[in-house]
Amino acid sequence: MRVIRKKKYVFSLLAILLLTVLSAVNVFAASEAETYQPAMYATFWALVPPIVAIVLALITKEVYSSLFIGILVGALFYSGFQFEGTVTHIFQGGIISVLSDSYNVGILVFLVVLGAIVCLMNKAGGSAAFGRWAAKKIKNREGAQLATVLLGVLIFIDDYFNCLTVGSVMRPVTDKFNVSRAKLSYLIDATAAPVCIIAPISSWAAAVTGFVEGEDGFSIFIHAIPYNFYALLTIVMMISMVLMRVEYGPMAVHEANAKKGDIYTTPDRPYEEAGAESENENGNVIDLLIPIITLIVCCVIGMIYTGGFFSGSDFVTAFSNSDASVGLTLGSFFGIVVTIILYMVRRVLSFKDCMACLPEGFKAMVPAILILTFAWSLKSMTDSLGAAEYVAGVMESCAGSLMNFLPAIIFLVGCGLAFATGTSWGTFGILIPIVVAVFENTDPQMMIISISACMAGAVCGDHCSPISDTTIMASAGGRCNHVNHVSTQLPYAVTAAAISFITYVIAGFVKTAWIALPAGIILMLGTLFVIKMLVKKQSA
Repeated sequence: MRVIRKKKYVFSLLAILLLTVLSAVNVFAASEAETYQPAMYATFWALVPPIVAIVLALITKEVYSSLFIGILVGALFYSGFQFEGTVTHIFQGGIISVLSDSYNVGILVFLVVLGAIVCLMNKAGGSAAFGRWAAKKIKNREGAQLATVLLGVLIFIDDYFNCLTVGSVMRPVTDKFNVSRAKLSYLIDATAAPVCIIAPISSWAAAVTGFVEGEDGFSIFIHAIPYNFYALLTIVMMISMVLMRVEYGPMAVHEANAKKGDIYTTPDRPYEEAGAESENENGNVIDLLIPIITLIVCCVIGMIYTGGFFSGSDFVTAFSNSDASVGLTLGSFFGIVVTIILYMVRRVLSFKDCMACLPEGFKAMVPAILILTFAWSLKSMTDSLGAAEYVAGVMESCAGSLMNFLPAIIFLVGCGLAFATGTSWGTFGILIPIVVAVFENTDPQMMIISISACMAGAVCGDHCSPISDTTIMASAGGRCNHVNHVSTQLPYAVTAAAISFITYVIAGFVKTAWIALPAGIILMLGTLFVIKMLVKKQSA
């Protein structure tokens, strides 16, 4: 018995020692993981993975594999080209990590619910009824495009909400007048972030004011609006192109085909079947308007609720402190509940039909969800490689010289960073604190112009980038092949960016929007007129 007890004692002691060693190893490993920095940290190599993904997407026209290869390159750089470390970082540091983030999950839930609402509106006949009504009021292709722009400007609360709502409402109308899905997606994308970034009451305004530490962020945002040249010139460009009937680049091909009845152009039509629901003859315009209005109201209430409006905060403060992810999720949930009740009371859909729309709406959003997941994972790779620190170092080295050209330089840096990382808000977070530190005690006016250049550059890069969540949402809203949307919109965005850059050079010297903005508008109109003449000459 004593031998057995001794053995038990020895085994127990060994077990305790083993657990102690293992826990020490785990603590050491955890602390080592926290302090680990790859050899390529905060170097230009941090920007290589998204560049690889973007170039591959534009060359191969295949976005899923391109994004995954970008993630793989980032993981290889992070792990020092070790097999185990690469695989672990792809999933633990990338895909699983971003899908564990509560903000990201909230956006995915919002996407799924909105997809279900769109499916419900289509099945109830609301979208078709609105299309018939709009066809009587809107007489031509130009009217359909201007109505899309107008609706995009009116829905300025949030870019995600803007993309999907404008797409679901205007798609039947633009289809009826043979506007290509690529052009619809461009109009959606160009009135999402560019409108939100100049709207004082929006989730973007809340994000920007949060990054201006030690200053009155909301006041600075208001003063920066006239200097947000890319956003303002993009809106001028859209309206002018529609009225002047100017199309160029790949978009001209899509629009020419659309006029002949082919609104897709390419063989790959991932959303074609999603709009092929049988039309409900009992549907009415109110079956689209009430769900959309309810959705807008509920999302606004949801956002101010998360910002503490019902706990005593005023409306502007509540919106500034809101959590867009939670607010949009809550708003969309109540929106779909009201929509289902409405259709059952009006007897346009049975409860069974309503429930059948839930998985259908999910399926319609699968391409957007997959691309978003990969895009977030790619951003996680660049974060782990220190892309933010690299760009911050470059910016600080430029701050001492070329002071009058600094707004234009900041605009270009913002474009490049947002294009490579696919995030506007991340770009704000990197550049705005640097600008505030450089100018807050020396030149307040130049600080406002430069902060606006940060915002404009971030929106421009986000607008151009294939891995941007807003670009992905615009493709989903317009039910357009994602690479088609990117390749057709890029020449238009680059045109607006080039003119914005020149306008920031002017603003850096004159330091007033009253001169710089009119100069930019004149440049934009002149450029479009020259392009129209060149296109007409080539087609003659």
